[in-house]
Amino acid sequence: MRDDAMQAIRALARRMRDLQRQAARQYQPVVDDILRTRSRDAQHIEHTLGGLLDFCGHEPVLRLFKKLCRHYWAIDPAATAFYINAYREYWDIDEAGSRP
Repeated sequence: MRDDAMQAIRALARRMRDLQRQAARQYQPVVDDILRTRSRDAQHIEHTLGGLLDFCGHEPVLRLFKKLCRHYWAIDPAATAFYINAYREYWDIDEAGSRP
């Protein structure tokens, strides 16, 4: 691979990492507020889960996603299961290193 192509890939990886960190910073207070207030606002919770889902490859975001799923399970298990399955379809990697 050419040097300029490798530099472009590295730059893209840095931007992705920065975006993941930004997502974690921005979603932290949203999730904290939902949990602190024991919100039952399904639309708000599901919107938040959907946004988090895009960044679950980043461990801090995944932790937020899991916390919110645990909270939402008591409110709507079927909807929570939908988000958990969506996570598995998009982010889980099997033993061979590939996605389902």
